[in-house]
Amino acid sequence: MSDAPPIVWSIAGTDSGGGAGLAADLRAAFAFGAHLCPVVAAVTAQNSRAVLQVAPLAPALIEAQLSALAEDLPPAAIKTGLLGGAAQIEAVCRGVDALRARGQNAPLVVDPVLAASSGADFADSATLAAYRALIERATLVTPNRREGARLLGLPALARAEVPQAAARLREWGAQAVAITGGDDEGPLAADWIDTPQTRGWLALPRIETRHTHGTGCTFATSAAAALASDYCEADALVLAKIATAAAVRAGYSAGSGAGPVAAQPDFARARGGLPTLDPRQPVWQPTPFAALVSPQLGLYAIVDSAESVARVLAAGCRSVQLRIKSAPPEQLRAEIARAVAAARAADAQLFVNDHWRLALECGAYGVHLGQQDLAALAPADLERLRAAGLRLGISTHSYWEVCRARAVAPSYIACGPIHATPTKDMPWTPQGDGNLAYWCAVLEEPVVAIGGIDIARAAAAASCGAAGVAVLRAVAHADALAATVRTFAEAIAFGRTRARTAPARAQPTLPRGATVA
Repeated sequence: MSDAPPIVWSIAGTDSGGGAGLAADLRAAFAFGAHLCPVVAAVTAQNSRAVLQVAPLAPALIEAQLSALAEDLPPAAIKTGLLGGAAQIEAVCRGVDALRARGQNAPLVVDPVLAASSGADFADSATLAAYRALIERATLVTPNRREGARLLGLPALARAEVPQAAARLREWGAQAVAITGGDDEGPLAADWIDTPQTRGWLALPRIETRHTHGTGCTFATSAAAALASDYCEADALVLAKIATAAAVRAGYSAGSGAGPVAAQPDFARARGGLPTLDPRQPVWQPTPFAALVSPQLGLYAIVDSAESVARVLAAGCRSVQLRIKSAPPEQLRAEIARAVAAARAADAQLFVNDHWRLALECGAYGVHLGQQDLAALAPADLERLRAAGLRLGISTHSYWEVCRARAVAPSYIACGPIHATPTKDMPWTPQGDGNLAYWCAVLEEPVVAIGGIDIARAAAAASCGAAGVAVLRAVAHADALAATVRTFAEAIAFGRTRARTAPARAQPTLPRGATVA
């Protein structure tokens, strides 16, 4: 396998002030470890205050640049910015079609730069009409709200109209759409994303600064670089959101106008920097679920009956999940009630998987939900669980799922699969200890490691910072249960000691392409 960085083509304009366009694209690609090939589509005369002149390049020269790159530097992703006119857009479409005819189906990110923030207009009616053909070919389109309205021929877009507008752009052929809200007013910078994986408001607190030149370019190029590293569309947009926020925080003064944002290679390391993802409304600080009585969950046994709950409790385990996938309603209620009583008597933390109504009815300590069950919960249902004081754990496998979990402020977040597991068929690529260490470093919630855990891996997970280590087969199939529970507990304690006394064996690494197989 090659260690060469992924190649991203950016077909965009130059900025003589160095703030936006290809200058910003180069900085964003570098932050992701990608190699950017700058294809000049237009030359602008601008500074930090205004765009004074735009000169689109001849379509033949754009096509010549694309042809030269295709021979030697084929792209892992393509991003477009300022294109300068209908003829230039048509040239890009021909270049994309030529690549695809050769079997090079790189993701295409279209950032429809229609006007400068200073007011200069780059798009006449012919240019707007030509964009439809480019969007038909796009993997992702990233207009702001004003650009979205112009593309769709609307005078404006109210926030309530944004989801429908994104859906219309997808009907044009785009696989995914992000209508960005960084230029809007209000305490949150919220983007509506509509992707094959999920849709919702991706939100972070607005950063108060005047240095925002190049944010749109940074966002689109960051998304392209993430797609080039094999992230799915929703994860690429989460990463682009994080990267752009970090770039805005690092913006600086250059000239007397708005200064440029500065993309940061360590953009994803800051604790608390992950956005929230909510399908209903932008949210940043939701009402939290009750905190765990014992945040260090330790060995977290997953079993399938009340009898097994009693057995692992007797063996010394104090964090248990009851996972019964199917049973007649009365039997299920009886099993949950017995398990709740046993856990209460042992002063243990018991989580009921999926069956939250019965957990509520039986007075359970907590519930654990997968992503589908979380998505199916109505806001009133969530409030019922919160009001009852139940603890909530949520399974996650990727960036966008973590962001959706954070939007409800759960008691803990489970990340996995850390290792391959034979217990069920999942499309997720195992994340490994490096990714687990990353999640433990950036998440404020307790993290539970799940997937393919044995004794040695339990120690490694604890050394990465995991508050809990979920184990199914090794406990459920143990011949000497008490000895197995004791050995796991010792391994986890050893891992925690190692993390305190020496750097963890697995250093936090930005998960790269580890979301979907």
